[in-house]
Amino acid sequence: MVKKSTMFVCQNCGAAYHKWQGKCDTCGEWNTIVEETTVSDGFSKINPKKEGRIIDFVPLKGTTQTYSRLQTGIAEIDRVTGGGLVPGSVILVGGDPGIGKSTLLLQVCAGLSTRDEKYECYYISGEEAIDQVRIRANRLGLADSPVNLASATDVRNIITTLEKTNAKVVIIDSIQTMYLDEAESTPGSVGQVRACAYELIKLAKRKGFVLFLVGHVTKQGEIAGPRVLEHMVDTVLYFEGERGHHFRILRAVKNRYGATDEIGVFEMQDKGLVEVENPSALFLAERQGNISGSCVFAGIEGSRPLLVEIQALVSPSGYSTPKRAVVGWDSNRLSMILAVLEARCSMNFSAHDVYLNIAGGLKIGEPAADLAVAMAVISSLTKKPLPADMVVFGEIGLSGEVRSVTQTNLRLKEAHKLGFVSAIIPPVFGKDKKEKGNKNYDISCYEIGHVQRLINWFS
Repeated sequence: MVKKSTMFVCQNCGAAYHKWQGKCDTCGEWNTIVEETTVSDGFSKINPKKEGRIIDFVPLKGTTQTYSRLQTGIAEIDRVTGGGLVPGSVILVGGDPGIGKSTLLLQVCAGLSTRDEKYECYYISGEEAIDQVRIRANRLGLADSPVNLASATDVRNIITTLEKTNAKVVIIDSIQTMYLDEAESTPGSVGQVRACAYELIKLAKRKGFVLFLVGHVTKQGEIAGPRVLEHMVDTVLYFEGERGHHFRILRAVKNRYGATDEIGVFEMQDKGLVEVENPSALFLAERQGNISGSCVFAGIEGSRPLLVEIQALVSPSGYSTPKRAVVGWDSNRLSMILAVLEARCSMNFSAHDVYLNIAGGLKIGEPAADLAVAMAVISSLTKKPLPADMVVFGEIGLSGEVRSVTQTNLRLKEAHKLGFVSAIIPPVFGKDKKEKGNKNYDISCYEIGHVQRLINWFS
């Protein structure tokens, strides 16, 4: 006998409760718990379990199947995915509404379908009608691409259709709009997202086509739905960018077939997203020299060196508690840097507001930006600009020491390519020191072991 029961499930993290409550105890979100109906046959407790079959084990060493990656023709996409798309892989793409996810995937689909191999590509939209997708394709100049387009939300119909095709790439836009009859809950709920993704992933693995799943994000920037969705897929890509900027960053946070933290840089134009071959030059294009509070940071994103401008503004505060505002960096790390400068360099920020901005809308996460942030803050406080042809990088510890960072020579090489002639860097040890002695990038390097020495640049 089939029995129906109700559970209250958080739509943000998937936690289940027996009764409704306003706040989820697991993720801390408010008003995300929704009533869902579950179905059971009532016999699971009394029917004996079926005996399973014995699985076969093989040694770790052996022959493995090699996959020929599909080249999309967009170098930034191929870079982020590890050199191309692996047949049978599942890629989850998340990003803010209107950031350009559908535009990017339509360009990928059109590019693959027009290559010499003539890959069969299927674009299935659950959010837009066919005419709406065609309007976007006309605007992007892709109307003549042999892309198979459909508007559907029933996963059973999609699976039945794809079973009879030789699809190489399938795009589902988006997974939150799909529904499965067996899961008795509304589309977009935790149960529906998990069930629909499982069926589509199982088909992709069996048929060997590349599956793109577009995912909505929460207000915190995480992909909505159960966290298990990110564990089920092979690659998770986040499409980032500020609405006020033309730049878009495609970042890999998980990749079973390539490196993580790899980024691809695009520029939003009238004809769609255009890849940026030299993002460092683009991020520094509007930089003005001889301005206090400005410092160029030589960073690493994945395997790519990237030069960005860090801007700081220190101004007298009119409040009892000074303000700290950060865009593109960790606000807690800024508080730590200010505390170190006060304790180790006898500087006073208690009566000043501090504003920090990463120019161009880029988000930086590596600790190597500590030294550049400190230089920008001191420059703004003293109103003395740094040399316009200088780059800075290094990690700062709580005792004020400047710690070494990885890939020093790659950062210096990128700086030399863009015309920088000097650099403030942490002490170099080991392999980096040996390579630095063998390579000359015509950059004068000043090694700093403690933040106290930063004051000498402004005296």
